[in-house]
Amino acid sequence: FRQELALAIVLVPVAVWVDVPPLERALLFCAMLLVLIVELLNSSIEAVVDRFGPEIHELAKRAKDIGSAAVFLADIVFLILWGTILWPVVRKSIGG
Repeated sequence: FRQELALAIVLVPVAVWVDVPPLERALLFCAMLLVLIVELLNSSIEAVVDRFGPEIHELAKRAKDIGSAAVFLADIVFLILWGTILWPVVRKSIGG
């Protein structure tokens, strides 16, 4: 979560600075928030699973894996939205 929060702190000014329509700017912010929300939920799942003991249990492993997969999917959504919205801006700024 700390890494993703640090990334969000860096990217919030980028989302504010970039010249895109308001709806696209909102999508940039929502993508960041989605990653943070899913990471918080994943962390809560891991905390609950770890609370019940250090032994390895198939259901505990599955819960952690599914939480991690949810974070991965949120990261994919983030990359797709940021890439789709910012690519035309970057291409225009480099003269392409």
